[in-house]
Amino acid sequence: MLKDYPVFLWRAVKLGFAGGSAFYAWMILLTLLSGLGGWAYTTQFVEGLQTTGMTDQVSWGAYIANFTFLVGVAAASVMLVIPAYIYRNKDMHDIVLYGELLAVAAIIMSLLFVVVDLGRPDRFWHLIPWVGVFNFPGSLLSWDVIVLNGYLLLNLHICGYLLYVKYLGRKPTATFYIPFVFLSIAWAVSIHTVTAFLYVGLVGRPFWNAAIVAPRFLGSAFTAGPGILIIAFQIMERLSGLQVNERAYTLLRQIITASLLINLFMLFCEAFKEFYSAALHNASAKYLFFGLEHHGHTYNLLVPWIWTAIVMEVIAAVILVVPPVARRRAFFNVACLLACTGIWIEKGMGLIIPGFIPTPLGNIVEYLPSFNEVLVCVGIWAFGFLLFSWMVHLAVPIMNGTFSKESGEHATPAAAIKGEVS
Repeated sequence: MLKDYPVFLWRAVKLGFAGGSAFYAWMILLTLLSGLGGWAYTTQFVEGLQTTGMTDQVSWGAYIANFTFLVGVAAASVMLVIPAYIYRNKDMHDIVLYGELLAVAAIIMSLLFVVVDLGRPDRFWHLIPWVGVFNFPGSLLSWDVIVLNGYLLLNLHICGYLLYVKYLGRKPTATFYIPFVFLSIAWAVSIHTVTAFLYVGLVGRPFWNAAIVAPRFLGSAFTAGPGILIIAFQIMERLSGLQVNERAYTLLRQIITASLLINLFMLFCEAFKEFYSAALHNASAKYLFFGLEHHGHTYNLLVPWIWTAIVMEVIAAVILVVPPVARRRAFFNVACLLACTGIWIEKGMGLIIPGFIPTPLGNIVEYLPSFNEVLVCVGIWAFGFLLFSWMVHLAVPIMNGTFSKESGEHATPAAAIKGEVS
């Protein structure tokens, strides 16, 4: 079985660079944006974190906000894995591989956001077990390193094995991947729970020190992840010939609807806890939702953002809970985009920044990402889209059988892309 692996890799590399003009244009655009982000990071590498909007008072910004959101996107693949492998839903089984590929891209983007957030990149080796001072199990960051990299390896193994046996034209052996699938289900929940505990464990930051943070993370993740996949599936259907059954869309819509309503309910519970008591510890929440006045100056940079996010999520929820409206694809797509954007704001900047404002000493220092910081974020997002597009570009012809061992070397990559070989 392994003797064909080098040939498989070589043909896959050739397939990865074959495509039409639209494919090349898309990949070149993403490569340029990734390069722009890389150039911005070199500036930060040379001059330090002074090129960002972060300060001593607000030491986490757009990087960690995007990291938090993307860990949720990665964890959300479990919403496809559970119906496909536990409930044996065939419609979900046909597309679950693409959800796992999205998880791979999202985890790599998350890790890149952590790397660029390091003020001293030369100390990165401390995140490597047995090499640096890993501080396990005392540090929650070391737990996060383990669960994120473990989840990445699990999904790489599952996707790689299934694609390879499909290329060979064989049926996958259950013992080689089913145990890892069930392990990945528990692991998916753990990655976002441990990420939430990173914040909850900081008792000096009352805005994060709440038991509801981890459930809110999971609720929002199970909305944003399937929402992104629904948009991706429709693009893939139009451009790559992927066929997604309408029943799969219906099930994903039900998952998004339920999880979005749960997320909004938990947001309401959190707001009640913060504002009903009117305690001093609600200063961060007050800054987020209404702004703070201090020495005659009003600090309210995040207020428009959080209310925009809430309005987006509420509109999305209204669309999704009205079946005749939700079943119309245009409204459904709008709901997915609004829900994903709203959660990206609420769970990113709306969660991370207020935790630092005001400081434990009562100072108020607002945060706004710098232009260089934005370029780095754009570069990482572009690299993630580039990676996911490339993996899907390889996976679709393998899964539909147009790129296989039987097709042989005479089947050119272009023919495989067009589905001319069976």
